[in-house]
Amino acid sequence: DQFDNLDKHTQWGIDFLEKYAKFVKERIEIEQNYAKQLRNLVKKYCPKRSPKDEEPRFTSCIAFFNILNELNDYAGQREVVAEEMGHRVYGELMRYSHDLKTERKMHLQEGRKAQQYLDMCWKQMDNSKKKFERECREAEKAQQSYERLDNDTNATKADVEKAKQQLNLRTHMADENKNEYAAQLQNFNGEQHKHYYIVIPQIYKQLQEMDERRTIKLSECYKGFADSERKVIPIISKCLEGMILAAKSVDEHRDSQLVIDCFKSGFEPPGDFPFEDYSQNIYRTISDGTISTPKQEGMRIDSKTTVGKAKGKLWLFGKKPKPQSPPLTPTSLYTSSTPNGSQYPIFSIEPVHFCMSDIKTGKPRIPSFRSLKRGYFCLQGPALEDFSHLPPEQRRKKLQQRIDELNRELQKETDQKDALIKMKDVYEKNPQMGDPVSLQPKLTETMSNMDRLRMEIHKNEAWLSEVEGKVAARSDRRHSSDINHLVTQGRESPEGSYTDDANQEVRGPPQQHAHPNEFDDEFEDDDPLPAIGHCKAIYPFDGHNEGTLAMKEGEILYIIEEDKGDGWTRARRHNGEEGYVPTSYIDVTLEKNSKGA
Repeated sequence: DQFDNLDKHTQWGIDFLEKYAKFVKERIEIEQNYAKQLRNLVKKYCPKRSPKDEEPRFTSCIAFFNILNELNDYAGQREVVAEEMGHRVYGELMRYSHDLKTERKMHLQEGRKAQQYLDMCWKQMDNSKKKFERECREAEKAQQSYERLDNDTNATKADVEKAKQQLNLRTHMADENKNEYAAQLQNFNGEQHKHYYIVIPQIYKQLQEMDERRTIKLSECYKGFADSERKVIPIISKCLEGMILAAKSVDEHRDSQLVIDCFKSGFEPPGDFPFEDYSQNIYRTISDGTISTPKQEGMRIDSKTTVGKAKGKLWLFGKKPKPQSPPLTPTSLYTSSTPNGSQYPIFSIEPVHFCMSDIKTGKPRIPSFRSLKRGYFCLQGPALEDFSHLPPEQRRKKLQQRIDELNRELQKETDQKDALIKMKDVYEKNPQMGDPVSLQPKLTETMSNMDRLRMEIHKNEAWLSEVEGKVAARSDRRHSSDINHLVTQGRESPEGSYTDDANQEVRGPPQQHAHPNEFDDEFEDDDPLPAIGHCKAIYPFDGHNEGTLAMKEGEILYIIEEDKGDGWTRARRHNGEEGYVPTSYIDVTLEKNSKGA
């Protein structure tokens, strides 16, 4: 009774078969295009030499030509794969799909014919049943009419006889329709039994066998799909082995000997030139026992030129001479130019003197020199740019999100700059591929964007440090070189931006301070932070980046600052060495009362 569902299922099977055939066809096209591109590549790099050309045959060139030949054979094997798939898999699938559609159509037509025949038998039986029912009602009416006339004393004998004849006629017709209905009912029951127990099961069995053959055919095609690739593997392996043998055949000594044999002239080296004395006929009043005495003026060497050249070359192997500092101007107070033309903010000594005077007249002590820079940059930003209108935690999140976005943009610009530099090098080596000068504007623009992003990152990190309020605790772990960088190298503390990828670390240009350690003694941090708990290292950590702390598995450390949400915890060893360790690498136990711990 599931004829319609079987109809849908068999149609789905054929559709799936055709879908796989389409997949195989697209794979064949890929193999053909791949082989074609490989052949074009080999043709492009194959040597095009005339017979008269007697260029030396270096082993490296011969090996490359052999590799091209092997690659051409490899492309031929890809064509064999495509041809095998087209003949054994795709062509077979298309032929079988056509046969399958024809067979399915035939079986479904037989099923529909059987169903139609059963419906016809049911209609005949139903018609005979209705006719028998109608004749029975008419016979009942005739009997009632006869009984009424027979009991009526006023009725004539002719009327009674007429009613009796009518009753006999209707009774006879009812008996005939009864027999016909019984025959039709018996016939329908037999056809129905035959339909559900013989005809339809036979048709369904044929459909089942057809669907199972389709499944088997798919299985064979799957295997053929793989066999087409597996048959060429030995030949492909030979091609790869040929490439390896070609690589091993390269002989640098033979190539050198070819160069020697090609350019060797065979001439003897020139001999010494004889001395020609033109002073034999000249009267010499002074004899110093030498051949000739040059004049002091001619032998005198410009001392400035010599010293200048010596200084210009000696620093490569010794100490580089310090360049003279240019005079400070209002412009040079805040910006400095790099060799590529970009600018970045710096601090000269004058803002430091200004800050020092402000410290001496106002507050007696400030946490660190970095706070001066942070305060300076915070004053430069607009009121809403630093999210100062938001609560501290919301402000910290916003600033962190902005720093992450700027870091991603900086990484994109860095990748673009590297790509442009590589492309420029390719153009310089192969001018026919493009003009390297045309890339300079884009390269300059990219580097300018990188400098702008670095300034933005530093400015936002300064604001983030202000929000965290951890400048004093962080400054005593920074070396004096941190003051000379807008963005610290390696790893920034949890208050700043951090990235695990070394290529994404934001490195700012160096500050041009005359004395970077001049104020270290005046700007020292307070006492070390107290321990708020302890931790045990679950995994070892090398701690190569600056600001991190190396640890061994099972080592016990003090916790002096919790994780701020960036995955790093600040810890201290027993010997006082501090740094940041990954939170996921340790098992933290905090003290219940951390004050005065």
